Amino acid sequence: GIPLCVTIALSIGCGEMVKRHVLVRKLAAVETLGSASVICTDKTGTLTEGKMTMVHMWSGGVSYDVFGKGFDPTQGGVFFLNGQPASKEVGVRTSLLAAVLCCNTIVEEIVSPETNAKKWEPRGNSSEAPIVVAARKVGYHENEVAKEYSRVLEVPFSSSRKMMLTVSDVAGRTELCSGGMQLPSGTNYFAVCKGAPNFILNYCTEKLEKDGSVAQMSDPDKKSILRVVDGYSNKALRVLAIAGKSMSELPFDPKDEELTTDEKFEACRKGLRLLGLVASIDPERDGVPEAVLDARGAGIRVVMITGDYLKTATAIAHNVNILLPEDNEALYAVDCAKLRPEGDYISHREMDRITANVRVFARAKPEDKLEIVKSLQRQHLVTAMTGDGVNDAPALNQADIGVAMGIQGTEVAKGASDMILTDDN
Repeated sequence: GIPLCVTIALSIGCGEMVKRHVLVRKLAAVETLGSASVICTDKTGTLTEGKMTMVHMWSGGVSYDVFGKGFDPTQGGVFFLNGQPASKEVGVRTSLLAAVLCCNTIVEEIVSPETNAKKWEPRGNSSEAPIVVAARKVGYHENEVAKEYSRVLEVPFSSSRKMMLTVSDVAGRTELCSGGMQLPSGTNYFAVCKGAPNFILNYCTEKLEKDGSVAQMSDPDKKSILRVVDGYSNKALRVLAIAGKSMSELPFDPKDEELTTDEKFEACRKGLRLLGLVASIDPERDGVPEAVLDARGAGIRVVMITGDYLKTATAIAHNVNILLPEDNEALYAVDCAKLRPEGDYISHREMDRITANVRVFARAKPEDKLEIVKSLQRQHLVTAMTGDGVNDAPALNQADIGVAMGIQGTEVAKGASDMILTDDN
């Protein structure tokens, strides 16, 4: 009779959780949830809304403000810090056009079926939406750009590469775009890399100047640019670097079917020219700071694991109360490179010592999330993992309780989870 009673009790619990917009896929998860001691969570789309808006950009040593409202490309524009229009600047036009060449997202105006009100919505990657919106503000429509610049190669973003690469046909052009950077004579292809600044800068040997000229990239230049990135990151902004490369011919044989995507990627990303940086804000979800404090009051530690830059991650962690003002960031926030300094993971003992206290893990790869969850479980901590992306699936499956987002979550993440938040809250 006891198993029957337990099953009925758990079933009643499942019914109550459905009323709170939680779909329980595995009955035992109801019991496990009550004994959770650590919650590991992704950032984008989980702690934050996943609705990014570009607010700043940088090119050729000059910083710009980007104004607007949500995803509406008809509002606002790009301006100098003194408020003067900057949409005709070489760096602005080159950076945004190049960035759109490396995007697959579109923005369109739709009519809400509930209110009949018109609103702008992105279709595609949330990280690309602010780029597409900002590009429209200076006159570049993503659909028209796709027609004018035919794409000959795409290497999609991955958590290991930390960047996306495309190659477009620019044969016959003397400049990348109207009012943009000049192209060398004989240029037929233009490669664009978009991704994490600290990764992309490693492959840059040149940089675009304010007047459209090109200069060599020195180590002091890279340090100066990383200080700009740090400045944006301290404001909880997500920063992407845009770099390009002119080519007279493809650096690989397009007819060679044995070439892997990674080999093509390696061939195209050498000798890049830094074009600019774009910085977007992704506001935290309503109720998240309060929920984190409630969890802490119940004796549950909340740990954020994100692919973001360390300073961006710590700034957001402060905003949502994962880190408190009095917390020592050096003790409670680490770059995941510390977990694998030589490429291989450190010993279980060292790993467990780090994960016992740290609340923010930055620049995480999918395999890092999995190793962190395993480390917490070795310490006999009941671990919950929340996430929405394909890259969260291994950790969702490994955790004692995997919780996926129902609206923005991928089917892979939902399939690997024990519970689904149907309202993403």
